[in-house]
Amino acid sequence: MTQTPTRRTVLRCTGAGAVALCAGCGGGGDDGGGSPAASSGQELASTNDVPIAGGKVLADQKIVVTQPKKGEFKAFSAVCTHQGCIVSDVRDGTIDCACHGSRFSAADGSVVRGPATKPLPGKEITVEGNSVRLA
Repeated sequence: MTQTPTRRTVLRCTGAGAVALCAGCGGGGDDGGGSPAASSGQELASTNDVPIAGGKVLADQKIVVTQPKKGEFKAFSAVCTHQGCIVSDVRDGTIDCACHGSRFSAADGSVVRGPATKPLPGKEITVEGNSVRLA
């Protein structure tokens, strides 16, 4: 015997599914909350782990570290300014967000391609030997 779901069951399941689907996109450009923030002096990456014209996304810290030119390191918020997704990767001089296709300059965080309209906020870093650290 099959049972037909009630309207309440359908709405409850749809609501829960919508929450799960939307969780990856956050709410609109804030830092997303929930994960511990990176602290001052914390090592973010080894310089050897950050490719030239590329970078490394540190999703847990919500930071992306880039190396636009050999020996030049930059860091930005990894939270896309469009709808709060964490950027997915860095290559060919851009920081890319897979959620909606925004791209940002790995050199200065500016918008290269929308839908984002605001740049990624910069983060202060220092390079000590082979270590990239949050300032």
